[in-house]
Amino acid sequence: MAASTRPLWKGTIGFGLVSIPVKLFSAVDESELDLDMLDARDQARIRFQRVNEDTGKEVPWERIVKGYLLNGKYVVLTDHDLKEAAAERSETISIHDFVDETEVEGKYFEKPYYLAPDKGGSKPYALLREALRKSGKVGIASFVLRTKEHTAVLQPDGDALILNQLRYAEELRDPAALGLPKREKIAPGEMKLAMQLIQRDSGDFDITQYVDGYTTSLMKVIRAKAKGKGGKTIPMKVVHKKVSSDLMATLKASLEAGGKRRKAS
Repeated sequence: MAASTRPLWKGTIGFGLVSIPVKLFSAVDESELDLDMLDARDQARIRFQRVNEDTGKEVPWERIVKGYLLNGKYVVLTDHDLKEAAAERSETISIHDFVDETEVEGKYFEKPYYLAPDKGGSKPYALLREALRKSGKVGIASFVLRTKEHTAVLQPDGDALILNQLRYAEELRDPAALGLPKREKIAPGEMKLAMQLIQRDSGDFDITQYVDGYTTSLMKVIRAKAKGKGGKTIPMKVVHKKVSSDLMATLKASLEAGGKRRKAS
């Protein structure tokens, strides 16, 4: 699937007193196939209805309102309420801070967008891109898309500037309830072998080594079925690995097995 060349948004990057006209594009082209739900008897598409939970009757669009469940009761929100809460429309990507690239943890990254210079923006666009690259910094910025304000990281990527939309801190769940180990006695020998194992299998990251194998395989099945051929059913092999209580022995065996980093499929 080819990504759309129509910008989602046009505006400017605020870099000090410099305004850089830019266009915002989605950087993502989803690999997941869009499957429709059908009736098995005649392959007619399934149509979903908006049904009143109490009466079981379909509800027309004009009678549907939005509400939030608060203390066991719904608070109904009008279009006016939603507009009042919406972020004020802005056509500026405002840079608030510059921080070291390594300071922004990966767990906050949510969605990437490409920025391209608009008319008259090529030189200041290139200047900001190269200044970020040379400094090793990224810009922490805010922008409004549709009705919601987002925080983002602005960073160079080859010839492009990427605007990586971030999750807010309150959107991340607290892992404290997961029963994670805090203090475990790790023998120096175990740590040494673990470090050797990591060192042996270390290399340069190359995202192109990792592909969506499931979608590729599913598309092969679809094409085969379209030609009237039955797709081969390959049963999934479930492997139950025994957890060894002898960590040292397992680490030694891992090192002795030799290391060839395998590619994901």
